[in-house]
Amino acid sequence: MYLEYEDFKQILKIGIKLSTEKDRNRLLSSILEKGMEITNCDAGILYLYENGGLTYKIIKILSTGVSRGENGEPITDMPPVPMAEENVCAYTAIHREIVNVPAGGQGSSSYNKPSSICFAQKDFDDLTGCHTQSQLVIPLENSENELIGVLQLINAMDGEGKVIPFDKQYNIIIRSLGAIAAIELTNISYMEELKAQMYSFVEALTTALDERTPYNAAHTRNVEKYAELLADYISCMHKEGKCEEDFDYERKRKLRLAALLHDIGKIVVPRSIMNRGTRLDSQVRVVEARFEYLKALYEIDLLLGRITKAEYGRYIEDLESELAFIHKIDSVGYLDDESYERVCRLAKKEHVREDGRVTKYITQQEADYLGIRRGTLTDKDRKTMENHVVMTEKILEKVRFHRNFADVPRWAAAHHEYLDGSGYPMQLAGDELDLETRILTVADIYDALTATDRPYKKPMSKEKAIGILKNMAGEGKVELRLVEWLSEAVDRETKNACP
Repeated sequence: MYLEYEDFKQILKIGIKLSTEKDRNRLLSSILEKGMEITNCDAGILYLYENGGLTYKIIKILSTGVSRGENGEPITDMPPVPMAEENVCAYTAIHREIVNVPAGGQGSSSYNKPSSICFAQKDFDDLTGCHTQSQLVIPLENSENELIGVLQLINAMDGEGKVIPFDKQYNIIIRSLGAIAAIELTNISYMEELKAQMYSFVEALTTALDERTPYNAAHTRNVEKYAELLADYISCMHKEGKCEEDFDYERKRKLRLAALLHDIGKIVVPRSIMNRGTRLDSQVRVVEARFEYLKALYEIDLLLGRITKAEYGRYIEDLESELAFIHKIDSVGYLDDESYERVCRLAKKEHVREDGRVTKYITQQEADYLGIRRGTLTDKDRKTMENHVVMTEKILEKVRFHRNFADVPRWAAAHHEYLDGSGYPMQLAGDELDLETRILTVADIYDALTATDRPYKKPMSKEKAIGILKNMAGEGKVELRLVEWLSEAVDRETKNACP
């Protein structure tokens, strides 16, 4: 049999359609639908070769309205077909041959067990209500001769709806369709494997980062969660016609990847800065030891007659008072003016021994940390911490991202930029910031405000955190609608339920 021009035209048309389909479930559905359309048959099954057997992926029966697996949902009530020759689809897969079984007749090719063919379909017929008669069963192989699956077409129909044998001319046409489909399935599988590899690598980096600091180990995942909540909410708004933007699966996937990578530059920030839970952090123990040493020095002065007993008592009382003050302000979120001035006075206190050696109550570095007005980092430390976004960009520019993910590094590295240009490190503003970056910024700030694992501050309530974000929106730093949508999305607590 020779293919005619229209046959070639039809195969090419279908091939073009299949080659442009990037969604695996839609591609599988297209393979089955086009096979049924070409052969004008009533039913079809698409199996994929997985774990040594043929797994039911899609079942369609036009006469009974059966349609299963088209959206990727598993067909759990039909176990995989074992690779045994008594099953017609397995025989096709094992021998890589087309099997054409006429209604009630013996199959062509080397298959010589027509009774077994009928038996192999009994379970299928019982479960679906289909009465299998004629069959055309085609192996799906890729360009490397690897078995991808099997396409089983059932009950070819004539113009009056009567079951007839499958014309042999369909064999080569469907085989061509199967070959094209198998190659496209392989390409999609390769792409999915590459994406999975990339995500697993990102997860590994994120885990390494989280292990460096016990104080915000959940931060990266929380930013991912809140960014996804916002993306889902925006999709809901789009469906209601309230927002032009939309987040399909791939766009949301890229946003989540950017969220996971947004703080990767912190991997080079010193632990002494990353893990500074209070102003002095572990250095407080050094201060405590020094104050005990100072007590001993004053006791020596008393024994040597350099100070009176009354003076000694005042010195010890002052040391205990100052140490209590240090403990008090070490973990406060904000240092008031009175406390700041006391730190300045404390920094000038010292003990001078008889030989002129001086012991300061606190070092200049300790005074700098105790005098921090807000948080636990000095200006120098904060600049080092802020440099993590620069390092995020430097690290990610060394990674070769697929063109579909080319924007991810830029989104991740810009999450501290503000709409008014007052952010860092590039002072980007307005339209220079993509929606994905704006979402990450809001998600990052919200988690920082509400986090429960920061020892240097108490977590804010959701209402107070949203209030601060709204104030920032009023100042032109973040986008108000994103703040409002995040508030509503968090209230709803479920990611995918539209309002």
